[in-house]
Amino acid sequence: MERTFLAIKPDGVQRGLIGEIIRRYEAKGFTLVGLKLMNVSRELAEKHYGVHKEKPFFPGLVEFITSGPVVAMVWEGEGVIASARKIIGATNPLTAEPGTIRGDYGVSIGRNIIHGSDAPETAQSEIALWFTSEELASWQPTINPWVYE
Repeated sequence: MERTFLAIKPDGVQRGLIGEIIRRYEAKGFTLVGLKLMNVSRELAEKHYGVHKEKPFFPGLVEFITSGPVVAMVWEGEGVIASARKIIGATNPLTAEPGTIRGDYGVSIGRNIIHGSDAPETAQSEIALWFTSEELASWQPTINPWVYE
């Protein structure tokens, strides 16, 4: 089974969207294997957004993700990375499709509610950055035979 990293950003937490976001992934049939509410350190934020370090918007990303609590999650399932990205929607909420998290709840690109890994390699490195192996549960929901062939 594939795993992905998702983080509900401070704006999503402050707006009370945690339950709605988790509901969407559970309803899709994915399995939550890691979950924590946390304040993000500057060091973690800089590592997470390290790929953007030389870009002019990097300081703003770090400031925002450290501005309030974040819900860090690891989800598991077949095709979970691609599917999670579709559920999230386009980076810019103004161009995100209705029915996606960003399309339904986002207003501006700087406050786009959620982060999701974009590839298997990214997911693996982000999961390792945000979670220890002991923080991840391995379990099989009894509903899996009804979700997967």
